[in-house]
Amino acid sequence: ATAGAQTLLIRGAQVHTAGAQGELENADVLVRDGWIEQVGPGLAAPPEATVIEAEGRALTPGLFAGLTAIGLEEVSLEASTVDEHLVLGAPAWQMQWRPEFDVTIAYNPRSVLVPVARVEGLTWTVLAPGSPSGGSLLAGQGAAVSLSGAFDAVLDGSRTLFINIGGDVLPLSGGSRAAQFMLLEQAVREAGTRGPVQPGALLQTTGREVLARYLKGGRVVFHVHRAADIRQALAFARRHGMRPVIAGGAEAWLVAEELANADVPVLLNPLENLPASFDRIGARLDNAALLHAAGVRIAFTQENDASHNARKIRQLAGNAVAHGLPWDAALAALTANPAEIFGLGMSHGRIEPGLAADLVLWSGDPLEVTSAADQVWIAGRPVDMRSRQTELRDRYLERLRQGAAR
Repeated sequence: ATAGAQTLLIRGAQVHTAGAQGELENADVLVRDGWIEQVGPGLAAPPEATVIEAEGRALTPGLFAGLTAIGLEEVSLEASTVDEHLVLGAPAWQMQWRPEFDVTIAYNPRSVLVPVARVEGLTWTVLAPGSPSGGSLLAGQGAAVSLSGAFDAVLDGSRTLFINIGGDVLPLSGGSRAAQFMLLEQAVREAGTRGPVQPGALLQTTGREVLARYLKGGRVVFHVHRAADIRQALAFARRHGMRPVIAGGAEAWLVAEELANADVPVLLNPLENLPASFDRIGARLDNAALLHAAGVRIAFTQENDASHNARKIRQLAGNAVAHGLPWDAALAALTANPAEIFGLGMSHGRIEPGLAADLVLWSGDPLEVTSAADQVWIAGRPVDMRSRQTELRDRYLERLRQGAAR
């Protein structure tokens, strides 16, 4: 049983299951010990149950916050509060790659960003390492974490390796995309070697062992935008037994058929419609709709300010709907799809018996910016719907009220 969980009946909701049952009108959800026990109309309330009258409001699974540094970063410009990337300080040609770098070790569930995201209906995220100046193309490992506030937050089975490709990381590879794949091939060869680490090697002994595990069907996120680079990443992953995921993918629509045939999912920002770099000349607002129509599994993420403004991810989903993505597919891109992508499909992402009771009751359409989360539950426990931001708001609203009363 989940500590502090309760028996809960949510009655009379518009249940968006994000699963095989689709949308259920005037349905109930029974939760016991942190897990969904029953879903359907007219469920009886056990004597010990807390009953929530939904009154027709939308109920969804808890939403995915995207690839973020929530709990790894507090103040972006204060280095002592930023733990999402490894900077060893050597020139690129002397740099060692450290796939054993695991950002989840630095996760702080007491970060103020956790409740800021949570009160907006976001119940989990994937912690993703970055590749800054002084880092490497092979950024390190991350994983999914629950935003419950618990210290044991990492979700089993979600461990992922992150590799960055393209123009954004050219300084880390001698200025050439060709060199990026040359170095990646060198790292793969080193992962298969034994014995002392030779001068000029990219990997240390532990790094070899970690990378070798991902060459046996491990999940690897390639952050890449340009269509030509996406094709190279797919070929590299295929050669070396990796399970690739594309993140970014501004030009993914150009290779949608290849992605669908290879069953490679894409995490994208549906508002990515400007040629912000030469890697994104083909960016367009209907990228998500085109990928979905081609049979590609999609999920949503942000690239800039993804941690401090994680709540914007609902707006991204709504904009994808405005540009041709079906509403149910947009919800799936925030729930069931990312759960499947990161190995959590048997426990998260849908409202079905046997799955974790991560639920959100909404004031209106969850993909509308004017709607809000009325109540969030994580593992069956009601979340305190306060954050540092709401407390600051309430403090100053109270002062305004006091001033008006004088």
